Amino acid sequence: MSDDLLQQIQTLQFTEKAKAEALLQDLIGEMFSLDVKQVELRPLAVSLNSFNGFATLADGQRLFFKTHTEPDSVVGEYYNSTILAEAGYPVIRPLYSSTQEGRQLLIYEVVEDPSVFDVAWAIETGQSDELEALTAAQQAADDQLYRLYLDALEMQLAEDAAQARVHQLFYHRLTGGRLEKFYGPLPGKAGDDVAIALPIGLRQMSEVRSVRWIINGQHYEISLNGLIEQAINDLYPAQAGPSIVGHGDAHNGNVFFNAQARTLTYFDPAFAGRHHPLLDLTKPLFHNVFAMWLYFAQEKASQLHISLDCQDEVWQVEHDYALHPVRDMFLESKVERVLLPTLRELKRRDWLRPDWRRYLKSALFCCPFLTMNLADSGKFPPEISLLGLTMAVEMGAESHEKRSHIDSVLDQVEARL
Repeated sequence: MSDDLLQQIQTLQFTEKAKAEALLQDLIGEMFSLDVKQVELRPLAVSLNSFNGFATLADGQRLFFKTHTEPDSVVGEYYNSTILAEAGYPVIRPLYSSTQEGRQLLIYEVVEDPSVFDVAWAIETGQSDELEALTAAQQAADDQLYRLYLDALEMQLAEDAAQARVHQLFYHRLTGGRLEKFYGPLPGKAGDDVAIALPIGLRQMSEVRSVRWIINGQHYEISLNGLIEQAINDLYPAQAGPSIVGHGDAHNGNVFFNAQARTLTYFDPAFAGRHHPLLDLTKPLFHNVFAMWLYFAQEKASQLHISLDCQDEVWQVEHDYALHPVRDMFLESKVERVLLPTLRELKRRDWLRPDWRRYLKSALFCCPFLTMNLADSGKFPPEISLLGLTMAVEMGAESHEKRSHIDSVLDQVEARL
């Protein structure tokens, strides 16, 4: 058994759901010695590199399953809900789990609460009025998260840091084959070029990666190739430094919301472990705030106005993509209640790396650039592919003249340290 089967199921859930369910039914039965009578996959917008759903056993018991698939992974084993629970996280513990390489699947009791992802999208699309309740839950969860950071904060040796699972989301996606598969060879290396469909037509990624950008009046002096090289250097795993126990991938799709209690609960701890707090904050800072185009490409494309003017080695983009108030809420809560106090504590202990801002931005760069393949025209309309490229630049590079949204936020954080 290999990761290929899990990846095949993840892909088939969107096109041949019955076939995917049959494969998974056999797999669950064989892995856990369970008499599985039915499997129901739930193809969701949030399932970019995962699948989940329900399994019904012969005795009528209904269970919930989830796995994260990671092609080109260099990490041998994922999933550690125990370390989160022992650190005090409100995390759902699995009834059955397999963490063996290529067979990594967790099975839970059925949870009736919706994910924060679903609740937030319903608020954004006018189908829910739960913003107040969700805000209270998010702020309480972020207050708790900072306390958990403080309780677990300690220095980590370089050799221990190198083994953290969270690096699969960043450094290993850059160097482990995903970048090359999506966009062609690493800078300075030979390899086949890749075409990407943009509003002006097909362009080669070798060209796209070499230009400089002006985005809504923000000037950037570094190309995508430069950002790739910068991120590879910044995010090298074997770096001694401060660490906390964290979920690693706590985007809203991996958090349940209980409206009555106004509480949040974590699950799917594929990348849980001890790692740098800034890496722990990266996925929620980007995916919960800036990334709805990534999940709802067609819907966002229909609402988006975006233009591209190519002049020599500078590409100028204008777009009107804006954040809904629920996205601003997630950003403000995470920054004010976790990021800023964590940075202040690291500075107090003299543990704050001088390049903390660039380190965080290099990790943020990986989110729009490498979570999904922006050159995949089957998933992304040309307008969204272009928007994704601009997001990668904005996340990873410093803006000049006019400041980007993320830079304005980090400017305020830096001024208050």
